[in-house]
Amino acid sequence: MGRKMLVVDDERSIRELFQSTFSEAGYEVYLAEQGEQALLILEQNDIDLIFLDLKLFGMNGIELCRQIKRSKPISIIYAITGWSGLFEVEECREAGFDDYFTKPVSLDLLMRAVEEAFAKLDRWKKRF
Repeated sequence: MGRKMLVVDDERSIRELFQSTFSEAGYEVYLAEQGEQALLILEQNDIDLIFLDLKLFGMNGIELCRQIKRSKPISIIYAITGWSGLFEVEECREAGFDDYFTKPVSLDLLMRAVEEAFAKLDRWKKRF
């Protein structure tokens, strides 16, 4: 089963960090700078693990999460942000995010989250 993920962040350094870290670990990493670009990538590829920055130009990460969940309800979506507040965390849960990470985030923590997400996706997909 393919190990594909999408990282949507307007910071090039964050996208490059995910690309190098997870590509070296054997994952196929797709990158997008904006929400509209992310939706196009998701239309063209079977990707069920997504990291979204909350503060994007144009469509923000919360609205993007809602749109993705409507078309890909089984997907696992993680929020990543440099700023956090209680209201934002609650809004993320309501939008459908599976977890929430603040920058700077530990790569070890992200790696564990990715491994757990793919294990969960494998279990879910075996059921249908």
